[in-house]
Amino acid sequence: MSTTYFYRLLTIAGIVILSIKSYGQDKNLPKEFYIASTIPDSLKGEANSVVRYSSDEVTVKAAGKMTLKHHAIITVLNEKGDAAAQLGLGYDKKFSSVDNVQMLVYNADGTMIKKYHKSDFYDYAATDGISIVTDDRMLAIKHPISAYPTTIEVIFEEDMNSFLDLGEWEIQRSERAVQNAEYTVLVNPSVGFRYMNKNTTIKPEKTPAGEFEKYTWHVKNLKAIKPEDDAESWQVMPRIMFAANSFQFGGIPGDISTWQNFGKWLQALNADVCSLSPERIAEVKKMTADFKTDKEKARFLYQYMQQNMRYVSIQLGIGGLKPFPATFVDQKKYGDCKALSNYMYALLKAADIPSYYAIINAGSNEEPADPAFPSDPFNHIILCVPFKGDTTWLECTNMQKPFGKLGPFTENRYALLVTEDGGKLVKTPRSTDIDNQFNSEAHVVLDADGGAKATLKILSTGEYRDDYLGIAALKTDEQKQVLIKMLNMKQPSVFEFKPSTDKDGIKELDIELEYDKFCDVSAGNKQFYKPRVFDLWKTTVPILEKRKSDFFFEIPMLKTCVTTIDLPAGFEIDALPTDQSLKFTYGTYDVKYVYDTTKNQVVSTTKFNLKNHVIPAAKYTELQVYLDAIAKAQNKKLVIRRKA
Repeated sequence: MSTTYFYRLLTIAGIVILSIKSYGQDKNLPKEFYIASTIPDSLKGEANSVVRYSSDEVTVKAAGKMTLKHHAIITVLNEKGDAAAQLGLGYDKKFSSVDNVQMLVYNADGTMIKKYHKSDFYDYAATDGISIVTDDRMLAIKHPISAYPTTIEVIFEEDMNSFLDLGEWEIQRSERAVQNAEYTVLVNPSVGFRYMNKNTTIKPEKTPAGEFEKYTWHVKNLKAIKPEDDAESWQVMPRIMFAANSFQFGGIPGDISTWQNFGKWLQALNADVCSLSPERIAEVKKMTADFKTDKEKARFLYQYMQQNMRYVSIQLGIGGLKPFPATFVDQKKYGDCKALSNYMYALLKAADIPSYYAIINAGSNEEPADPAFPSDPFNHIILCVPFKGDTTWLECTNMQKPFGKLGPFTENRYALLVTEDGGKLVKTPRSTDIDNQFNSEAHVVLDADGGAKATLKILSTGEYRDDYLGIAALKTDEQKQVLIKMLNMKQPSVFEFKPSTDKDGIKELDIELEYDKFCDVSAGNKQFYKPRVFDLWKTTVPILEKRKSDFFFEIPMLKTCVTTIDLPAGFEIDALPTDQSLKFTYGTYDVKYVYDTTKNQVVSTTKFNLKNHVIPAAKYTELQVYLDAIAKAQNKKLVIRRKA
């Protein structure tokens, strides 16, 4: 869905696998850095690997001119640390080069057992499953570790002639200790160097170095950090972000000292690609002439775009930043997130409806841009339509997304609007539980032998709708496997998934089920049942003495189910589960049971909601108790017995 910008590949591809950049080996390094037994015991706790030594040197010669040098020695303690034996370096022949690449492998005693040169690396197009054509390339190698501990030494250099910002120093990775590490930036004062600490308070040593200013950060003996379950690493792991006020990309100079200035650069970059032909503009005006309001016109044009265009990612030259012309998309009927958002902008412009191209860091619970640090953390484009009193956001790469809905991929974070006056950082809307609904009805007919037949109807919106649209596209066996796991259902003997509707942002699922054994336990004349086909909620969390990090769910949500159970002829209720009403600061769980003696039916009505998907660390214990109580409530049994 998102377009991976070329400049992010350069700063991230080298980080994804090894985290840093490059330079030649220092012959004066102590031999102990290569010997596993010299690792201090204090650094082994929670660690799968230990950075024995790491040195990075970044030299910013001018706007758009930068070299990166890296040398690291990492001891891998167990198979969970094997990522240290993988190296991937992104490059592009137009904008960057990678040289002096080596990976050296040592046994526990520090004896070299393998050496890889650049010629040993795989060199391939850096397609990501989204981009089908790209200038981006990847140098990659993976050493198979056969015994632990093993030490990996990596050396390389990179030269770049285009960049927007200077990336970051990822001081630590999860479950990796750091014995010795330093990061140096040599920068021409004219570019306006800036940095910002994240989850660390370390400060640099600043010294003059000829024509450059020199900043050096040092760390030693950092114990491994193991993020808590369902925490986001960007809120926990220490790192330092870097930026230069002046930049140059693809030969085009710019200023990123303020969000406004960065937006001006993007506006100028897109100025010649955001209009349709006069003939096409006339057609758009004609298509929308009968609609009374701008919002009605926008809804029609958005649906027109979804029905007639498809998402294809092609990254060539500066194409990682600049969208295809709207006329190209109009003719070819495809584009990436930039091109489709720009095309939607052009359609609205043709109908005299203003909108704003908006860049954003996409991904569920991803880190938002920091208002205090203008830089380029973005990887995706959406569109903002500022109707009077009702700003609407459009996700232009999802051809099934309802008009005006974003979802967790881009909601509740800062986007940079490209306006007439330059960039403006604004927050996207935050969804509520009402936006992500799962409403269901189940009818279960029990038989006297403990089997059952059941019909299930689900109406879903928001992220649940997206989930079930995806399930509807699977093969029958896959649908069965996914739904049984997702809904925590018993394995049915018969599973029939019936075609159903998707209308007005609501997806319907209809399922027929048969069970040879729906009863949990039979004892004498009694049968014990879980009084539902599936559980509305299945997650519990462990007891912790003190939670340090916020706990993240994916979305706020509202889930309901009405379950009707027909008892077999000749049976009656022996024990009905008790009603439950559970409360939590950010949600509730309620279930009520009613037995209709006339119909010999049990009807249960269950409702679960989560008002806020981010739970502060201080509320974790309350969450843990609440979820345990839900699990106990859902485990209560319906007991029926044969009539005397």
